[in-house]
Amino acid sequence: MIPTHSGGCQCGAVRFRLEGEPLDCAICHCRMCQKAFGAYYAPLVAIGEAKLTWTRGALKYFHSSNHVRRGFCENCGTPLSYEADDGVAVSAGSFDNPAFLPPVVQFGIENKLPFVDGLHVLPGRHTMEDLDSAPFLDDIVSNQHPDHDTATWPVRQGHTEDKL
Repeated sequence: MIPTHSGGCQCGAVRFRLEGEPLDCAICHCRMCQKAFGAYYAPLVAIGEAKLTWTRGALKYFHSSNHVRRGFCENCGTPLSYEADDGVAVSAGSFDNPAFLPPVVQFGIENKLPFVDGLHVLPGRHTMEDLDSAPFLDDIVSNQHPDHDTATWPVRQGHTEDKL
């Protein structure tokens, strides 16, 4: 059986399917990736020989250099792809189940922020432990697309979600 992974942007306007084993999963610390993701690093899944199909919507692109273009959802801004002469990668966090795609290598370590290796020792709290400082969390309603394909999105008012 061919492994298949699906994913998409936060709002659900863009969805994809990856059929086959990806080349690898990596973290990139280069400054371009930091800015593109608005984060300390970019987790990326290089698709290699696997088949990538955009199943809903279309990417908008920004050419971050003369060799790289980055695809994102124009509705919600989710970074989705890194495309260069050496191949295509998809943002790891946009997969419906990113836990199945752990990173195996780091790139751009010359720009790695000095505190990144210590993040795991910071104190941690569950989201609902912040109710005193963020009481809105108690009745928050997510507009985020669920972590699986749907026949339509957004779900029409009064209808239940149609899981594929």
